[in-house]
Amino acid sequence: MIGLDTSFLVAFEIAEHPKHGRARTFALERYKEGFALAPQVLTEFLHIVTDERRFERPLPMSGAVALAERWRDAVEVCLTPPGQEACTLFTSLLLEYRLGRKRLLNTM
Repeated sequence: MIGLDTSFLVAFEIAEHPKHGRARTFALERYKEGFALAPQVLTEFLHIVTDERRFERPLPMSGAVALAERWRDAVEVCLTPPGQEACTLFTSLLLEYRLGRKRLLNTM
């Protein structure tokens, strides 16, 4: 199983992203392995793809939610909510790599 992060979802879904083609190819080649997806990644995905400062054509929230729901419900995707171990690792990674407030959801 391959863990997906926000950067991958944005690249996969946004055609103007410079890595759009690579993300699509990767997903097509590896989907049989399955993908792990934390709900926090979907939250950050919605935040990014609807931001008019990041994209010339940001998605409307309704369109972004539809994409997030498609990922959430995909057969090859397993939602992986954080548990005790994930929360412990989360705080350790924040300190070890000196991550700031803009990396919270992706780190979780």
